[in-house]
Amino acid sequence: VQLQASGGGLVRPGGSLRLSCAASGRFFSIDVMGWYRQAPGKQRELVAATITSGGTTNYADSVKGRFTISRDNAKNTVYLQMNSLKPEDTAVYYCNAVIRLGLLSNSRNYWGQGTQVTVSS
Repeated sequence: VQLQASGGGLVRPGGSLRLSCAASGRFFSIDVMGWYRQAPGKQRELVAATITSGGTTNYADSVKGRFTISRDNAKNTVYLQMNSLKPEDTAVYYCNAVIRLGLLSNSRNYWGQGTQVTVSS
């Protein structure tokens, strides 16, 4: 299983970016897909996640109202639309997925390679 993330870059404060992450390989189901971020000198933190069963979404308080997570289940892809970006959003963003390889398998955590988002004037 691989998670391939894309869409990072440099943007001015107030600007927008859209991150994408596609899961590939052989697996039975994806239970959760989401995004984490890690700024220099800080711990990795949850940004947003979406749970397959029920479609529940969760956001960090710091991004509520500015970021939107969505999924295309047919493409096994999760997106993060980031609007009204602030310098404090600068971080490496990591795609995360909780995936079940088989019907009777336990779910496992998978990570993408990380994509840099820099918000600066």
